[in-house]
Amino acid sequence: MIVKKISGRDCGKEQNTIVNEEREDFIFQLSAFASLSQWHSRLRKEQVPCDFLASGIQNVEEDEKTVINLNTEKENLAITGRPESTHVGVHVRSEKEKGNLELGQYSILGAWPYKIFEKRAGRFWENGEEKGEASSEVFLQQLGKYLRKHKRENPTKFKDWKWGYLPITAGAVAYFSYDFGRELEEIQSQHTMEGALPDARVVFYDLFLVEEHVTGDVFLCTEEKLHKWDWYVHKLEEMQKKERKQLAFQKKVGEAKALFADFYTSDKKKEQLAPFALRMVSDFQPEEYQQAILDLQAYMGAGDIYVANMTRRIRIDSPAEPLKVFQQLQKNNPSPFGAYIDLGDGQLLCASPERFMQLRDGQIKTRPIKGTRKRGATPEEDQRLRRELANSEKDKNELLMIVDLERNDLNRICKAGSVKVQELYVVETYATVFQLVAEIVGELRENLDVTDVIRCGFPGGSITGAPKIRCMEIMDALEHSARGAYTGTIGYLALDGDCDLNIIIRTALHRNGSYHIGVGGGITVESDPVFEYEETCQKAKAVVAAIWEAEK
Repeated sequence: MIVKKISGRDCGKEQNTIVNEEREDFIFQLSAFASLSQWHSRLRKEQVPCDFLASGIQNVEEDEKTVINLNTEKENLAITGRPESTHVGVHVRSEKEKGNLELGQYSILGAWPYKIFEKRAGRFWENGEEKGEASSEVFLQQLGKYLRKHKRENPTKFKDWKWGYLPITAGAVAYFSYDFGRELEEIQSQHTMEGALPDARVVFYDLFLVEEHVTGDVFLCTEEKLHKWDWYVHKLEEMQKKERKQLAFQKKVGEAKALFADFYTSDKKKEQLAPFALRMVSDFQPEEYQQAILDLQAYMGAGDIYVANMTRRIRIDSPAEPLKVFQQLQKNNPSPFGAYIDLGDGQLLCASPERFMQLRDGQIKTRPIKGTRKRGATPEEDQRLRRELANSEKDKNELLMIVDLERNDLNRICKAGSVKVQELYVVETYATVFQLVAEIVGELRENLDVTDVIRCGFPGGSITGAPKIRCMEIMDALEHSARGAYTGTIGYLALDGDCDLNIIIRTALHRNGSYHIGVGGGITVESDPVFEYEETCQKAKAVVAAIWEAEK
């Protein structure tokens, strides 16, 4: 295992490298690419298989001086103290609350896969080769066997590594769809998925680039047993040189255009500024969605369920390039659990604010979200809406029911007495919405691992409801489409046993020239159907705006 700091402070010193063997010729610096966003773009252009878990410093409070409004201050949505860092998801809060830097502290880029596990159409695939039938349970069993066989420690946890240990130095980027979890719970569906996208995809990467957003440091981690380190150095340096040449050429083109600006007509500018409308289609009409909520409330009145998450799907036909949409989404809607995942036949562009499960050194954390308000048009309205959410008994009751559900899930796999509610009724602020959040923690029992965590808690209770199984059955009957990726999970699985997985919301699936966006909200007996429909529109706003801006 090799872990090397390749940019940031004190780069190039021998003690910044962790190597299994005695090697001293690995000192190099790729300072021209200080951010993973740039590396991701470069690797995609070079057609190198890669996945990007894009994040930033996620904070849970903000003061009046840092109120951000999507409509009036779009250029200032990502504030980190480093102006060049607007590519990452960053969330601002007041100085007094800056103790919790754990959410969104790292971005992770995996490149050059060596092992790909997929579950697709009821079959298990390994590196593109079909291995036979597989249910969700069988897939987890096979994944668990591989993880246990290849388990190795994260060397940054135990060496003299002055930055604190990195979240991952070896392992995989993982994706599990909602329907993977539905099958895991043995719930039949009336819906069929379009296309042949995988239900689950776990990609083990030979190389990881990890960016720490507090300092801007970037680290390179690779398995020398699998490929030669020198080859990666050579490839990355080649990309760096090529990018420099392209930037120099673009600069010269820009200078030439400036000299001959008078010869350009204004037609192009007029075309760019011309108004246009995105071609959007929803699988629910407003009145249909509102009726579905009334039907849900009837189930609640009969005692079947207590709280449920009702979703709908929006399709947008657009020629916008997926990577450009993702970059715009990260700029406009900073989030701690963003991702760009290539599924082969489609791409997932995610700006999720919600953690499903984190497992770190045996401690589990889950962070459900329930309760939403839109951002205000003025600082005064913004603060009013924030206070309204903080004081809403309906939203607090809804969150409390999900907290009870998550506690029950964790108690199935955690040591007795270790499950605790660490935070409750915290208001988090994002570019387009306020969210009400809680955090539950526990200590994983011995002899259990990340596959047990997924098996126990997936899909997350915040996007199903309580009781979970009955909610999922009713949701499938009332919703008009299969959820697919939406409300599934994306994250990393480290070979030392750690993981961090999100809930797939604020996400678009791009496929065949169309973007599919899932939106939904928690419903209780107190919910107003008209308000709940409008809330789904607010939740779609950030993704729709990113597509619109990327298409211009």
